Order: sequence, then structure tokens, then C-alpha cells
Amino acid sequence: MKVLLLNGSPRVGGNTDTALNAIQEGFLQNTDAQVEMINLRECEIVGCKGCDYCKTTNGTCATKDDGQVVADKVVEADVVIFGSPVYWWGISSQLKTAIDRVYMKGALLVQKPKKIGVLAVGSATLDDPEYEIIGKQFKCISEYLRWDLIVEKYISATEKSDLAKDSEKVSQLKELYKKFV
Repeated sequence: MKVLLLNGSPRVGGNTDTALNAIQEGFLQNTDAQVEMINLRECEIVGCKGCDYCKTTNGTCATKDDGQVVADKVVEADVVIFGSPVYWWGISSQLKTAIDRVYMKGALLVQKPKKIGVLAVGSATLDDPEYEIIGKQFKCISEYLRWDLIVEKYISATEKSDLAKDSEKVSQLKELYKKFV
């Protein structure tokens, strides 16, 4: 099983990093899965230009940047976990840009079944509509691509180190691998 974690946080060492690191640790310690995390803040990915060049080249983008690499890894993965802080009631621009560029893979995205998870960390309480908005976006993506949305995990954390101080939540995140195996 290939597991890909896409970290959409531009911040190093914040709550999204803590959450995804815990999930990654759970997979690595308890499964024989190949696990890779891509920190999108370290990637050079420009937005999709909508040129449809990819439709004439079997999923190769006209733009030569890390977007092609990320899209290829999404296609290859069995499990994809999308992680992001909440910015203005949605996912970060880093994660949204990467998702938009995966478009280049077209039909290849539905050929291999995927289990996906979404993790969003915001400072609002969990009853805030921002989490529902993000969840609906990933439900639509999943339905369109015929992917199986397994986990929606939302965390309320205000300060950069709030999640790291909550050992119970970190332990719960380490156990999420069970939902994918």
C-alpha cells in the first residue's frame, strides 16, 4: 500500500505539521505501507492555466514545475491524506493549487481506486461552518473521481503548539491508519 500525505501548511512546526506527522508515524509503526509526506511549502507549483495541454499529452502538463511530480504521486497512491490549516473558511492556497494541478491526470485519477482523508486545523470551534465547507469540497472531489472518503478529521487549535501539547489528540491521530487498512 502506498500512502501519500499532502501537507498544505506554509508554516513549519505548526498544528498541521504535528497532526500529519502523527498520522505518518501511525502508518510507519503499524503497517508495512510505503509512506511519503510532501510538504507543499517546499514545492514550486504554479496554478493551472486551463490550457488543456494535458489532454493532448496523456496527462503531462505544459508547466514544468513540481506540480507534475505531485500529480504523478497522487495517481500512484492507494491512500491520499490532504492536510491543511483553515484560511478564510477553506484550505490553504498551497493545497488548493496542488489539487488544481492534479487535474492534468484526468482519467488516470479514476482508474486506480483510492481511499482518502482530509485533515483541517482551524482556530474556530468545531461547530464552525468552515469545517463543513472543507468537508463538502472533498466530498465533491471524491464523488467525481470515485474515491472513497474514509476520514474527515477536524481540529480546533489556535496557538502554533496547541496540538503538540494535547497528547490524547496526537494519540488519536496515530490510530487513524486503522481506518485505511
